Amino acid sequence: MSAISFRIDKRLPGRLGRAGVIKTPHGHIETPAFVVVGTKATVKALTPEQLLADVGAQAVLANTYHLYLEPGEEILKEAGGLHGFMNWQGPSFTDSGGFQVFSLGAGLGRGLSKFGPTNAAAIEDVRTETRETMVKIDEDGVSFQSYIDGSSHRFTPERSMEIQHAIGADIMFAFDECPSPTTTKEYQREAMERTHRWAERSLLHHKAQGGDAAQGLFGIVQGGAFEDLRKESAQTLAKMDFAGFGIGGSYTKEDFKEILPAVNSILPEEKPRHLLGIGEPADLFVGIEHGIDTFDCVAPTRIARNGMLYTKDGLINILNSKYRTDFSLIDPDTPSYTSNHYTRAYLAHLFRSKEMLGATLASIHNLYFIVTLVKDIRQSILDDRFDRFREEFLGRYLG
Repeated sequence: MSAISFRIDKRLPGRLGRAGVIKTPHGHIETPAFVVVGTKATVKALTPEQLLADVGAQAVLANTYHLYLEPGEEILKEAGGLHGFMNWQGPSFTDSGGFQVFSLGAGLGRGLSKFGPTNAAAIEDVRTETRETMVKIDEDGVSFQSYIDGSSHRFTPERSMEIQHAIGADIMFAFDECPSPTTTKEYQREAMERTHRWAERSLLHHKAQGGDAAQGLFGIVQGGAFEDLRKESAQTLAKMDFAGFGIGGSYTKEDFKEILPAVNSILPEEKPRHLLGIGEPADLFVGIEHGIDTFDCVAPTRIARNGMLYTKDGLINILNSKYRTDFSLIDPDTPSYTSNHYTRAYLAHLFRSKEMLGATLASIHNLYFIVTLVKDIRQSILDDRFDRFREEFLGRYLG
């Protein structure tokens, strides 16, 4: 019997969106939900107690690749897994480490993300030199060098499962390849088909180790920006006995509005769906409407550490000179701990003085904003007012 179960409480009429509950060994996740990213068994600048009390987080996601390199799976196992190690007692996720196949490969130092290039030169770089990198991919797995000390390491689907079992998260992901969104369709197909073979191997090894009793394993849909490949990937993975499914990157944000309904209309309705690496407010509405149950993204804390804060009226940059003497609250309509207690002038001072407290208070605020937004979207589904809530929120947020 799987450690993970999923219940649908309400559906969006005529669409794929729904509100439900994922049951895990460490508690329930009311969906849709935003999963806070704690890559190295820590959400940067925050304690687990702050995640609960000040953010209202339901779940965290840690990274297999990073935890494998430091502190290492044996230390995590000895500590009682992720939950005992970081003192987080709620539900948890680990990604497979497969994204590092891209991020330490074709994307390294070239201004790329899994959702597309961030500069024009990056496109040509990837077209002409995608495989001569720190990462070597073959049918069996991936060989790579540590970003810490340059030492050589190797991941296979089986090895990823062993590491993730040692970490002990409630939900883990099959090992996959996430290529650059600028690669050819031919290579996207090659990577997708390899991901399918690795998915089968991940699932077999997971079950052979008795993993289903303690952890749920999700397969990852790949195929880049190509709708036919995405459909083929969803059809292939839907036949496998996964507890749920992730939808990987390797597409631009413009593409995912078409990709999500195509994929989620194929994936089993009774199993949860996770969208990897998406967390901007407008994107959350799109994902939820098209059947996504959980999200993760580093953006809320990453931009917070650079002084960017979410408000109901859109993003503000607290380093702008006008905020030095602005003694109003961060966002009176967002009752985060930060917004309830501190002014814009104070945060502007912390960031200008390079005080660590600035990153903590900004991260609390941004995570509260996003976590609460998804909770409010969930409630709007339950109350039959999703469209009205979206129109009101985005009309104000996007201005």
